[in-house]
Amino acid sequence: MDNHSTTPVDPRVLTVMLPYFSERFGNAASASHAFGWEAQRAVDEARAQIARLLHADSEEITFTSGATESNNLALKGVVQRYREKGRHIITVATEHKSVLDVAKRLEEEGVEVTYLPVASDGLISPDDVAAAMTDKTILISVMLANNEIGVIQPIAEIGEIARRRGVLLHCDGAQGVGKIPVDVREMGIDLLSFSAHKMYGPKGIGALYVRKQSPRLRLVPLIEGGGHERGMRSGTLNVPAVVGFGTACAICEKEMPMEGIRLTEMRTRLKDQIFLSLEEVSLNGHPTRRLPGNLNMSFAYVEGESVLMGLPDIALSTGSACTSAAPEPSYVLRALGVPNSLAHASLRFGLGRFNTHEEVDYVAGRVTQVVRRLREASPLYETAKGAVQRA
Repeated sequence: MDNHSTTPVDPRVLTVMLPYFSERFGNAASASHAFGWEAQRAVDEARAQIARLLHADSEEITFTSGATESNNLALKGVVQRYREKGRHIITVATEHKSVLDVAKRLEEEGVEVTYLPVASDGLISPDDVAAAMTDKTILISVMLANNEIGVIQPIAEIGEIARRRGVLLHCDGAQGVGKIPVDVREMGIDLLSFSAHKMYGPKGIGALYVRKQSPRLRLVPLIEGGGHERGMRSGTLNVPAVVGFGTACAICEKEMPMEGIRLTEMRTRLKDQIFLSLEEVSLNGHPTRRLPGNLNMSFAYVEGESVLMGLPDIALSTGSACTSAAPEPSYVLRALGVPNSLAHASLRFGLGRFNTHEEVDYVAGRVTQVVRRLREASPLYETAKGAVQRA
C-alpha cells in the first residue's frame, strides 16, 4: 500500500513492451531502414496515447527520464529562456523536492522565489497566488496533487489567474495524471510534468507537456546532443518504455472513472475501520479534495517508524519516498501546522489498482494491533490516558 512511491507494471503494459526489447529493437531516430521506421511508428502511437489522456496534441509531449527531469527542464528552461521578461517565480511550500530544490538552485543564481503557504487542509488560495504576482513574475509552479497528503490543488482557478496576467503555469502532475481527469486546455496549464511508473507503467520514462500555441513556449534544454524531441531533450529514446508509457495512459483513460470510484470506496473502508478501532487518530489533508487512493494519518503517542517496523509484511511509508531517509518530520505536514510529535507519528497509505478489499481489512487490523501494542509501552500515552480518566 505504497502506490504513491511507485506502482507495479500492469501486465497488459508489460505484454506490449516485450517485443521492443528483441525483434523490434530499432532506434526511432534511424530514418533509413525498416527497423527505425517501425520504432518511430510505435513512438508516435505512444505519444498520441499520452496526449489524449491530457487532451493535448502529440507534438506537445516531450519524453524525459521521469517527472524529476521534467520539473528541472520546465523551471530551468523557462527561467533561462524568458529571463529578459523577469526573474520572479512562485511556488508552494508543499511542493515535491524536485521543484523545491530547483527553486533553491535558481535563487542562488539570482532568481527571486516566492514560496506560498498552505492552509491547515493543505490547499493554497488562488487569491494568495494573485497577490504574490508582480510585473517580474514569469512562472507559477503548483503541483496537481500532493505526493504525501494527496490534496488536489485548484489548478483551473490558478490557471485562469495566470492566463489573465500573462504568466506561465507549470504543474507537477506526477501523482495526479492517470488518477484524476486532467485537461490541460481547460485548466490553463502551460507545462505539465509526469511519470509512467506512477500509473502502472515502467520506471525511467516520463514526459513534459509544453503548450505549443497561445502562447507557443520555447525552453532552453538541459540535455543537448543530436536535437531529439524537437531539440528539447536529446538522447536515444527508450522505445520499450515509451510504448509501455503510452499503453499505461490508454488504460488509465479507459478505466480511470471506475477505478477512482473503487479506490475511494476502499480508502473510506480503511479510514473508517482505523478510526473506529483507535482513538487519537487524525487525518492530514483535506477530507475530500484528495486522490482516490490516498490516506495520510497521524497516530498520537507512537512513532511512525516504529509502526512500520511492526509491519514488515506491509508496504507503507511515513512520507515521500524521496525523503524517506531523512530523520526530520515531514516538511509537508509541518507546512499544514501539524505539530512535530504528530508529524513523526504519521503514516501514508497509497492504495492502488491491484489492492483488494481483503488487503484493506488485513492492513486495518494489523495497524490497529501494532499501534495499540506500542501505546501500551508508551509512558506518554499512559500519562495522557490517566489524566483523561482523572478529569
